[in-house]
Amino acid sequence: MNRSQLKRSGILRMALTSSDPDGPGDPFLLRALRIAAVVALYWFVSITMVFLNNYLLDDKELDAPLFVTFYQCLVTVGLCWVMQLLSGVCPGLVDFPSVRFDIKTSREVLPLSVVFIGMITFNNLCLKYVGVAFYTVGRSLSTVFNVLLSYVVLKQTTSLRAILCCGIILVLNVSMLLRWILAWCGPGGHPLLVAGSLSLSGVFFGVLASAFVSLNAIYTKKVMPAVDGNIWKLSYYNNINACVLFLPLIIVFGELGNVAGFSRLAGPGFWGMMTLGGVFGFAIGYVTGLQIKYTSPLTHNVSGTAKACAQTVIAVVYNSSSKSMLWWTSNMMVLCGSSAYTWVKSQEMKKTPHRDLQDSAREKLLSVEKDNIGV
Repeated sequence: MNRSQLKRSGILRMALTSSDPDGPGDPFLLRALRIAAVVALYWFVSITMVFLNNYLLDDKELDAPLFVTFYQCLVTVGLCWVMQLLSGVCPGLVDFPSVRFDIKTSREVLPLSVVFIGMITFNNLCLKYVGVAFYTVGRSLSTVFNVLLSYVVLKQTTSLRAILCCGIILVLNVSMLLRWILAWCGPGGHPLLVAGSLSLSGVFFGVLASAFVSLNAIYTKKVMPAVDGNIWKLSYYNNINACVLFLPLIIVFGELGNVAGFSRLAGPGFWGMMTLGGVFGFAIGYVTGLQIKYTSPLTHNVSGTAKACAQTVIAVVYNSSSKSMLWWTSNMMVLCGSSAYTWVKSQEMKKTPHRDLQDSAREKLLSVEKDNIGV
């Protein structure tokens, strides 16, 4: 194997390896502390990124979610260039593929980029209108759409047990939506809707975001051969395409005027927070791979589910909110249904050949984190 092959997707390759990255000679306490540190880092990066995006999108004066997302994609492209430069200067310290822009590869990645734009735009709109406390419930249909669209697009069937787990999430969402609509139509309106902590627009964007998250996973699998199966190369081309596609959308939706009239546009604090959001968006790819490397794809999904629960509780405590029993029950049912689906799929993966296990783990690394982020 030559050097160029060795440098391809180092994090992904390490994440998919079945060997113990710590080495068999490491003491148990050292391995446990290392795993705890990696999981804590993943939680910190992921939760911080969601709250950063919520802070940026919740600004009443700056109503420009497309511009915010465009800038963060631009930061990701810039960080790819920086990492590529550092990889050439310090090859033993930084492992990043050498990427030169190729228009043919860009065209092949374009369908994914269109889906990617829909996913992160509706993600951010959902976060903007429902807030972090309702974000987990608003985006919980991703698992259901995964099953549905995998059958429609890829003709892949799903086991009955996995479908039953999806049914828990689906029934919960439909029943909650009907209850909110009926309460909203009643005298005085629903208190959640009146208070502004929940909006039907936010729920609608959450459903669309869930659908696009699932499409993103499917199209990622389709275009991976165009970038030699390299996660960083895919991120590079995907974000370049997204930056170009966002420009006409920003103009059409009139966000240029909103940005130009923003009072803190020249302030370093605003651009610092915008850039920091982009840095955390880039970093989530690294810590996701790191967590899978030191644990497993299944543990990563369980960690992501637990993180979503903690993220929701933090939002409630931070905002000093008082939530009803329906709200707590809804969140717990979503988390239980998602965890059950993850466990069922992991049991099914154990019965598949090793190559299929690697493909499934690669797809999780590329797409599962999109379920938890706002950009």
